[in-house]
Amino acid sequence: MAQLTAARNAVGLAFFLNGLVFASWVSRIPEVRSSFELTNGRLGLVLLAISVGSVVALPTTGALITRWGTVRIVRGGAVLASIGMLTAALSLGDTLALTVVGLVVYGVGIGVWDVAMNVEGAEVERGLGRTIMPRFHAGFSGGTVVGALVGALLIELGVPSSAHLGVVVVASFALVWASSPSFLPVVEDHEGERTSAARAWLEPRTLLIGLMVLALAMTEGTANDWLAVALVDGHDVSHAVGVAGFAVFVAAMTAGRFVGTGLIDRHGRVTVLWSTMALAGAGVLLIVFADHPAVVVLGIVLWGVGSSLGFPVGMSAAADDPLRAAARVSVVSTIGYAAFLAGPPFLGFVGDEVGTLKALLVVAFLLLPAALVVPSAREQRAAPAARA
Repeated sequence: MAQLTAARNAVGLAFFLNGLVFASWVSRIPEVRSSFELTNGRLGLVLLAISVGSVVALPTTGALITRWGTVRIVRGGAVLASIGMLTAALSLGDTLALTVVGLVVYGVGIGVWDVAMNVEGAEVERGLGRTIMPRFHAGFSGGTVVGALVGALLIELGVPSSAHLGVVVVASFALVWASSPSFLPVVEDHEGERTSAARAWLEPRTLLIGLMVLALAMTEGTANDWLAVALVDGHDVSHAVGVAGFAVFVAAMTAGRFVGTGLIDRHGRVTVLWSTMALAGAGVLLIVFADHPAVVVLGIVLWGVGSSLGFPVGMSAAADDPLRAAARVSVVSTIGYAAFLAGPPFLGFVGDEVGTLKALLVVAFLLLPAALVVPSAREQRAAPAARA
């Protein structure tokens, strides 16, 4: 039990630090646009760099975890993410090409880190015998809350992005390296049953879960990339207020992930996902069409709560069978990250045509067909497997 508790705490910290680094970068996105004098469309292409890196790395991450284990892979991801973010931070406002290269490397690292911590989180969830994956993702959201609030404060104080992002990255890397040895060992494959990544790409249920995660990742990712900018452009608020609006979003998402664990155990994945998707759609409509600040804030809260469970539930569903968890989580993550690949440039070009705020309506429309594939995430029971 002590080993399981230590693993739970280490995984929770990995999620928190992943979110902290990401939101620290997000808090600087409006600065990226202004310092390089980018249009929304060009900003979308810059943001695409992170997703390109992640999508390139994700298909092979499951096989790497199977071969090397989650500890080595999460450490390797943290190394690459740190190098990439430091490169992007130091070149911000100076050399756009170097910023993009840094973001690609950061994307590779963050994608590898993401799959490894989700596989390990699913292993801890099985050990505990109850739903806990949304709480790990709440740790990620908690990290984004801290990152967004600290970012907004440091921006107001005039702290340079290089100093801000550099300190966050170095501290996060050190903590991941120190805590990851507490992860649980991987499940043994005594009978050669472990599914290869290539075979997992042919499984209908895995692909449907991936499509669900794709839509819900775009629901969450659109807020990460564009909410602060949309509030600045569409509601004429300051940069700091726009970042604070993003902080409200991630705070609501964090709360939804904490509350959602009990709701999933009580009502099942499908019912809870349908309910939260409805909240997300309503929230986006309020943000776009409401004029009163209080209603806009309500919309941000609804969008945050509604976005809270899609990604973690998708990871849990992909990892229902421990022998096939690494390959399936890798596949679902790859499909889901395609939202981050297509989302930023698509929303950017739509924003150039109809305005940044109205471009958010893409999210509300996408949720309608996504609801049809939610039943693919229904709970399944896998045969018990031996631990190493």
